[in-house]
Amino acid sequence: MSEDLCFLSATVLAAKIRRKEMSSLEVMQAHLAQIARVNAKVNALVTIDAEGALAKARAADAKQAKGETLGPLHGLPIAHKDLFATKGMRTTMGSPIFKDQVPDHSMLVVDRSWDAGAICVGKTNTPEFGAGSQTFNAVFGATKNPYDLTKTCGGSSGGAGVVLATGMLPLADGSDLGASLRNPGNFCNVVGLRTSPGRVPAYPNKHLWDTLSVEGPMARTVEDAALLLSVQAGPDDRVPISLMEPGAAFRAPLGRDFKGVRVGFSPSLGGQVPVDKRVAKIIEAQDKVFAGLGCVLDDAVPDFSGAHEVFLTLRAHLFELKNGIYLDQHRDKLKETVIWNIEAGRKLSCADVARADLERSRIYSRVAAFFETHEYLVTVVNQVPPFPIEQEYVDEINGEKLATYLDWMKSCYYITITGHPAISVPAGFTDDGLPVGIQIVGRRNADFAVLQLAHAFEQATRVGERRPPV
Repeated sequence: MSEDLCFLSATVLAAKIRRKEMSSLEVMQAHLAQIARVNAKVNALVTIDAEGALAKARAADAKQAKGETLGPLHGLPIAHKDLFATKGMRTTMGSPIFKDQVPDHSMLVVDRSWDAGAICVGKTNTPEFGAGSQTFNAVFGATKNPYDLTKTCGGSSGGAGVVLATGMLPLADGSDLGASLRNPGNFCNVVGLRTSPGRVPAYPNKHLWDTLSVEGPMARTVEDAALLLSVQAGPDDRVPISLMEPGAAFRAPLGRDFKGVRVGFSPSLGGQVPVDKRVAKIIEAQDKVFAGLGCVLDDAVPDFSGAHEVFLTLRAHLFELKNGIYLDQHRDKLKETVIWNIEAGRKLSCADVARADLERSRIYSRVAAFFETHEYLVTVVNQVPPFPIEQEYVDEINGEKLATYLDWMKSCYYITITGHPAISVPAGFTDDGLPVGIQIVGRRNADFAVLQLAHAFEQATRVGERRPPV
C-alpha cells in the first residue's frame, strides 16, 4: 500500500494532504520506506536526512491543524540537485573538493520550494560540477538506470530522474546547460522541463547574465512539473534576466484544443543530427499521436548551422568563468573532462567569444522565423538510448564517430543556444525495455504552451505510467 502511495502524483498527494485524507507524516514515512527499499540499488539520493524530514513533516501537520495558510507544496517530499546549495545540508557538487561542504545559505530555487511547504529529504546525485550527461563522480559513484541497472540514467540531473522513476520522491529539481533536465527525463521515463532563461531566477550566481544554464522542475507527470515550476518561477530583482510573469500562472489548467496548430516534426532535425535507429523508430511513430490531437504536422525545421561550434565556445567560456579557480587550486582532484572544459575556455580569445555571440544571434533569428509559422518543434531528446554505465560518454552513433564527449547531445544543446523552452516527455521503450522520450520545443518564453502540448501527448500515450522493475 505504501509503495502505491509513492507513485501517486504530487498534485494528487498535495490535494489529499490538504483535505486531511492523509497526513504529511504518513506521506513522508511511505517515501522514506521506499527510499530504504530502493536507493541502495540505484544510488540516486546521496545525502539523506530522514530524521530531519520526519520532524518537518510533523511540524507541517501541526501547522495544518492550527488552520494556518498552507503553501502549494505543503507536506510534499522533495530532493535537490547536489549542485544546489542547501542551508545546513551537505552540498558536494559531485566533487572531492567539496565532499564535506555544508553551506550556510540555500539557492533561491531551494528556498522557494521550502517556502511553498515542500520538505527536503536530501540531495540527488550529479556528475562533477554537472559536467556531462552521465551521472557519476568520485565522491558517490554512479547512479544506475532503474529500468536496467547496467545502464546510465543520464545526467547531469540523473539522481533526480531516478528518485522520481522509482517512487522515492514525487518531486525533484535540476538544472540544464546542454541537456541536464531533458536527458535524464528521457533516460528515466519521467518529465524534465528546460525552462526559458530567467523563468527560474538563479541566485546566488557568479554570472547573473547567463542564458545558457537554467534551473527547473522534474516530475513523473507534466502537471506535477507545472506545479513545481509554479513555485520556482517568478521575478527577482537580484537577477537581471528574470522574467516578470508570476509563478502562480503555471497552476492554471493545462487542457487545450490543438486543432490546426502547426508543428514541425523531425526526429533528426532534418538530418542535422545523427539518431540511433532504435530511437528514431520510436520517435517517428509519434506523428500519429500529434495528428490525433489535431496538430498539423510538416517536416520543417530551423537551420541550426553553426550551433555546434557556438555551443562549444560559449559553454567552454562559461565553464572556465565558473570553475576555473578549481583547476588552479585543485587540478589533481578534477576529472579529465572537467579539466578539458576549463582549458578549452582558457584557449579562447575575445574574438572567439564575440564570433560565437554573433553566430548565436544569426541562429536565433532563423529559429524565430520558424516559430512565426509554427507553434512547436518536435524532435528527439537524446540521440541514443541509455548506454552502459561503465561508458563515460557516447563516441559513435550508427557507426559514425563523434568528435567530442558532448556531440551525442546536439539535439538538446542546439535548443539551448536559442533560449527556447523545451520539455522531455516519455514516448516509448526500445525492444529491450529502455526508455525513450520526445522533445517538444516552444516559442520564446512560451513555457506554459510547451507544458500544454506535453500534457496532451502524455494523456494520449500514458507511457510515463510504466514503472521500473527495481
